[in-house]
Parts: sequence; structure tokens; C-alpha cells
Amino acid sequence: MSEEKQLSDASVRKVVLASFVGTTIEWYDYFIYGTAAALVFGQLFFPTENEFVGTMAAFGSFAVGFFARPLGGVIFGHYGDRIGRKAMLVTTLMMMGLATFCIGCLPTYEQVGIAAPILLVLMRVLQGFGVGGEWGGAVLMAVEHGHAGRRGFYGSCVQMGVPVGLLLATGVFAIFSSMPEEEFMAWGWRVPFLLGIVLLGIGMFIRVRVMESPLFAKEQEKKGVAKLPIVEVFKNHPKNVLLAMGARFAENCCFYIFSVWVLTYGVKELGLEKRILLTGVWIAAGVQIFAIPAFGILSDRIGRRPVYLTGTIFIALLAFPFFSMINTKEATMIWLAIVLGLVGHAAMYGPQAAFFSELFGTRVRYSGASIGYQLASPFAGGIAPMIATYLLHKSEGDTAPVSLYLIGTAVVTLIAIWLAKETYQADIGEEQ
Repeated sequence: MSEEKQLSDASVRKVVLASFVGTTIEWYDYFIYGTAAALVFGQLFFPTENEFVGTMAAFGSFAVGFFARPLGGVIFGHYGDRIGRKAMLVTTLMMMGLATFCIGCLPTYEQVGIAAPILLVLMRVLQGFGVGGEWGGAVLMAVEHGHAGRRGFYGSCVQMGVPVGLLLATGVFAIFSSMPEEEFMAWGWRVPFLLGIVLLGIGMFIRVRVMESPLFAKEQEKKGVAKLPIVEVFKNHPKNVLLAMGARFAENCCFYIFSVWVLTYGVKELGLEKRILLTGVWIAAGVQIFAIPAFGILSDRIGRRPVYLTGTIFIALLAFPFFSMINTKEATMIWLAIVLGLVGHAAMYGPQAAFFSELFGTRVRYSGASIGYQLASPFAGGIAPMIATYLLHKSEGDTAPVSLYLIGTAVVTLIAIWLAKETYQADIGEEQ
């Protein structure tokens, strides 16, 4: 191997590591909110005599972050295509870390009244805004630095930040939720949020040391940077934006049903201990750390579409058996159900970073990938726990409508992937 090739490989590994670590921290910040919304926020920030209303309000605040994500994707995508990927990644990481730390410092409804949920929602909006710009920049840094033929793997390494962030979030919450209930509700729930400031320092140290994307640097040299990337995306790539949005529905919905809403369902409907459900999510996240890059590698060999389609079909087939396994109330079956659900998710999420990046040219890739990814988030994942809660409430505890809802999202994704072109052999250095 030549010295130039060795240096190139070393550079790619450094960039992928930086993107992975930063993404892990950002998703840790994002997921501890979801876990707290399922277990804590309904009582502390949205107190009401009606438990259903309190749960819906807590999940409503969870959804707010998703509606801020498209705006973050548009703004950070614009400047990412104009100024560069690296500067946006540093900014989004700082925004997420500070918002998370502030949540850990917030007073509760009992202490300051209506100001408490307002401040909580404001912090959630900042989290959503930050993560909206994070994903596109992180995956592009890895994919655009990577060698042709391995883009699925490099992109999936960044996607691994999601299960690692989930692993950290559920692990930390599992530790503190084992405290006496009174102490946990008084102060224990705050610690996972306050720890975010430590992770922020680590992430910033790593991210500021990476090089700018070489493909973006070439665009700057030849003055090919788009003046209004968002306009160019919708003018030249409207179909690909819509297909990316459709591809997100089953992937995003199933993830938040299997990793967030299942906590509320298990605790409040089945009377299970928090520890059993958090352990299940924790185990499943650990399995995903290996499954996501495995599916990324597979997509480099046989294509993005076959892998994505397989994952979507698997989720549709699992929709009814998943709840049958959860309803046994046996820990082993519950853990197996959650693991299977997140493995199906991994088959879609593994190739997704490269797939979405390959749908757009370098001039508008940050904007295009971010918009396609984030515009679907509020409707695919953000409101999924609320819809599931409502369906369960209206059906008086019957999970069949929730299963049908999962199948419906899978149909949307199947159509989108079927209509999309295969991209794994595309030259992303050229304008599509």
C-alpha cells in the first residue's frame, strides 16, 4: 500500500470517527428526552388528574423537537452547502449540548407553574433545530471522504451513533431509575441531562480537528457553490426529496414505537417494571451497533434498494407478533421482540446515509439529504408515540390498530423505495 493511500485511509478513519462520536453525543442528548418523556415528564411538567392527557402532553413536547428539525435541516443545509460541512457540525453539537444541560436545570411545574413546560418545550425546540442540521453534515463528511464502493459502510458507521446514543441514554436512565422512586423523581432524572455537558466537551475536541469534505472543497475551488441550495434542490431534485421522505416513514415510525412508546405501553398498560423494558431497549441498541454497519456493507455489495426493501417488509411482518411477544410479560420474550424490531430498523437505517447522499449532487447535497430526511421526521417519527397512544386509548387497550399503523407506514416506504433508482454504483463526484 502506497504512503498516499495509507494517509488517505487514515484521514477517512479520522473523519468517520469524528462524525460517529459527534452523532453519538447528539443522539444521546435527543434520546434521553424521549426516555424522560415516557417515564418522567408527564408527572413533573404536565401534571393532570387524567393520566392519558398527561402522557399525550409529554409526548407532544417530544414531537415538538421533530417539527423543529426540518427548519434546522433547511438552515444548516443552506450554510453547509455555502460555507462548508465542518462549521455546521461544530455549531449543531454546541447547540444540542447546551440545550440538554439546561433541561437538567429546569424547575418543575410544582415549582414555577406554567413556565416549566414552556421552558421545557423551548429547550426541545433547540434540540430539534440542532439535530436537524447534524445528520446531513455528519453523514456527508463520512460519505464524501470515503472511497467509492465503501460509502454504505462509511455512512453506516455514522448511523451507529444512533444505537450508541440510545445505549448510553437508556443505560444511564436504567441506573438512575433503580433509585428509590421519590429520589429519582426529585433529582435523579436530572443527572442524565447534566452529563451531556461532559460529552459536549469530548465531542467538540474531536470535531474541530477534522478536515473539510474534499468534494465540497473542490466545489469551492471551481466556484460551483450554490447561491440558494434550497431553491435548487426543489427545482432540480423534487422527486428525490419526496422519495427520501417516503423512505423514512417505516424506518422512523418503527424506531420510536419500539424504543420509546413501548416504555409507556409496558409500564402503564401492562404494569411492567421500567427496568425490564429499559434493559430490552439497551440490549437491542447493542445489537444494532453491529447490525447497522453489517447492512451498510451488504448495501455496498448488492445495492441500497434490496437491503432497504427487506428491512421494510420485515417490519410489516413483525407488526402483530411484536405486541404478542410484549403481552406475554415475560422478560425474555419482551427483549426478543425489541431486538427483532430494531434489527428490522437497522436493515433500513444501515444503507440510508449513503442512499440519501447519493440522490443529490455535491452543490446541494447537504440541503437535499437533510430536507428529505428531516421533512418526514415530524410525521413519521415525531407524532408516532402520540398516534400509538391515541389508537390504544380509543381501542381500549387493543394493540391491533397500532400494528396496522406500523404496516401502513411500511407500505408508504415500500412504494418510495420501489420507485427510487439504485445509487450504490453512482459517481457522487459528478452532478446528478
